Amino acid sequence: MPELPEVAGLTAFLGRNLLGAELTKIQITSFAVLKTADPPYSALEGRKIVGVERFGKFVSLDAEGIHFVFHLAKAGWLRYTEQPSQAQLRMGGSNIAARLGFTKSDGATHVGVDLTEAGTKKSLAVYVVRSPLDVPGIAALGPDPLSPAFTEETLAGILSTSAHQIKGLLRSQSVMAGIGNAYSDEILHAARISPFAIAKSLDKDTTRVLYESIESVLGTAVAAAVGKASNELKDTKRNTMRVHGRAGQPCPVCGTTIREVSFADTSLQYCPGCQTNGKILADRRTSRFLK
Repeated sequence: MPELPEVAGLTAFLGRNLLGAELTKIQITSFAVLKTADPPYSALEGRKIVGVERFGKFVSLDAEGIHFVFHLAKAGWLRYTEQPSQAQLRMGGSNIAARLGFTKSDGATHVGVDLTEAGTKKSLAVYVVRSPLDVPGIAALGPDPLSPAFTEETLAGILSTSAHQIKGLLRSQSVMAGIGNAYSDEILHAARISPFAIAKSLDKDTTRVLYESIESVLGTAVAAAVGKASNELKDTKRNTMRVHGRAGQPCPVCGTTIREVSFADTSLQYCPGCQTNGKILADRRTSRFLK
């Protein structure tokens, strides 16, 4: 799933390539993907892109006051081309959920954007709205962890009232916007905190380390993503992971074998040497340690 750094990279990429361009054609090929009806998506045609903005894991294209907002969810992605097809897409005929065609300010250069989604579980979402805050998921977002307003005191306040495990809390979009499964693994590894630690149990020093890890892990990942083309971002993310997706490999910090905890539809990875004092976390939706 694209998370804050990749979405920041996509936002910067789209800003570089689409600002000032006219949205000349839009096709929606899946009834399920479009979550709004007013204004109609056809109202976007003929308008210029005057802004591109990120909200957590959402991207908003501002077409002169009407916003095309999308969330790529677990299996969605964005494909940009400088040789767009003019073919009319069939409903449900491919993995393309939406296709947008643009004409740049020179009037002669045409580019295209496809939103695609792999697999059978469809959760990619598109909204056409007058304000990004009309999207329920955006309206419910917590603070952005890379905004100047997100301070160590902000994080301490969040932790102090939560009895949830820290892994789940970091992933909660209503608590902090943009962190998902992969970067929560990376942040907790950098902070040397067990993913099953209870948030309000973390002391002041640990909270400080966690805050610094959030800033450094996300900041480094954003710096790596911004400037990349959309087709390079997945490999950029994969290459920067230290524990996420690396179960069975040695930890790059201490050499301990990275372990995994599997759930019904996801998994987490962690280093016992760095994060749990050598203990192996119980698998299958339990927070008890294995004996």
